[in-house]
Amino acid sequence: MMVKHEGIRLESPAGQPTFHRITEQIKEAVKNSGVKDGICVIFSRHTTCSVTTDECALDLSVTGLETLQQDLVDVMERMIPTCRHEGIYLHPGPRALAFAAEHDEDARGCHNTEAHLRSSIVGRNVTIPIIDGELELGDFSHVYFIDFDQTRPRTRTASIQIIGE
Repeated sequence: MMVKHEGIRLESPAGQPTFHRITEQIKEAVKNSGVKDGICVIFSRHTTCSVTTDECALDLSVTGLETLQQDLVDVMERMIPTCRHEGIYLHPGPRALAFAAEHDEDARGCHNTEAHLRSSIVGRNVTIPIIDGELELGDFSHVYFIDFDQTRPRTRTASIQIIGE
């Protein structure tokens, strides 16, 4: 059995959730791995980010997001409103703010509770079968890395682990 690992570096701007379509990079990683049959796990170690599969909606909303992505953002906004000022959520409390300050995180950057909650609901990983050297995605599926944190620009990493023969 073979195990291969690699990461995809992603840049997310501030201001709205960011959807990174990473399907082609994952397909390339599977191809380069030499694995013919197995699984591919795509994971985010960032607690405000998610990994999911969905179809490419083709059309764009006025925000620049694909329409299906904008629909997800809108649903999440109704369920879990963006933290626009302190006091909306219990998190972050004084201990979390002190810890963040010790690690060069500003108070505004800590008020990203909605991103943590949204990531918890969507999930931080997907597992896709590899059959005959190809991801079993279907005709319209793509893999998206979603950065729900809007507080400042961030550098993220999507982790890929390929296991199989």
